[in-house]
Amino acid sequence: MAKNERFPPYGAARSGSSMGNVSLARALSKLGCCSRSAGQALVRAGKVELNGVVVRDPGVRVDPDRDPIRVDGQPVATEERVYLMVNKPRGLVTTAADEQGRDTVYRCLPPGLPWVSPVGRLDKASEGLLLFTNDTRWAARLTDPRSHLEKVYHVQIDRVADAGVLPRMTAGVPAGDGEHLSVIRARILRSGTRTSWLEVVLDEGRNRHIRRLLEALGLGVLRLVRIAIGPLALGDLPKGHSRPLAPDEKAGLDGATRASTRRSAWSLSR
Repeated sequence: MAKNERFPPYGAARSGSSMGNVSLARALSKLGCCSRSAGQALVRAGKVELNGVVVRDPGVRVDPDRDPIRVDGQPVATEERVYLMVNKPRGLVTTAADEQGRDTVYRCLPPGLPWVSPVGRLDKASEGLLLFTNDTRWAARLTDPRSHLEKVYHVQIDRVADAGVLPRMTAGVPAGDGEHLSVIRARILRSGTRTSWLEVVLDEGRNRHIRRLLEALGLGVLRLVRIAIGPLALGDLPKGHSRPLAPDEKAGLDGATRASTRRSAWSLSR
């Protein structure tokens, strides 16, 4: 699909599903106006009115479903929900703006979108499937550690994998500060004369998880590509492009998240 393809009509937030009492800066983010940090700057600059009065405290509590908010005199309304996937190229950072002036993943998004945020992250050197949305509750469900939503990666390492590397990856290694890094599953996809490709499955997302684990095992990562999140596969989406999730793809992610959360709750109750 083209980069500027229209997004399917998921609709705005359901009526009756109140966002609750949140800070003004967070309300601007939840309403799809801007990021939370940009919202803080707008409020401090005196550009935001709450119930007809200019407010300069970004931490003031509001109910976005009840309290009228204006930015530069224009009303801020709940945006239509947007859910999309991106094939992130290597070399882009997962942030809206970078202090060092590096290119960000936002260059992959089509124009005309409401404010959207990445769901989780991929580091600068990593590639592949990344989700974006302006539905903060949906994003929180997907990134909640209790969901144990599986993520699949293809990883090229700097040597030919031996038979012992896979059980060591699933058994895990200590990584300092009491952290123990491991993977759910791993298998060798193919090997050449000098390198191997592994398929690695995680159900958590610690910082540089796979890279740190392999480094502890004496292995270097040449490429790392995320190819799936739960039932959603990257497929043939070109690198650097984005497309909206089809309704059945979003429903599949929702179902996988609910099922994972139920399994986690059942396990804790035993």
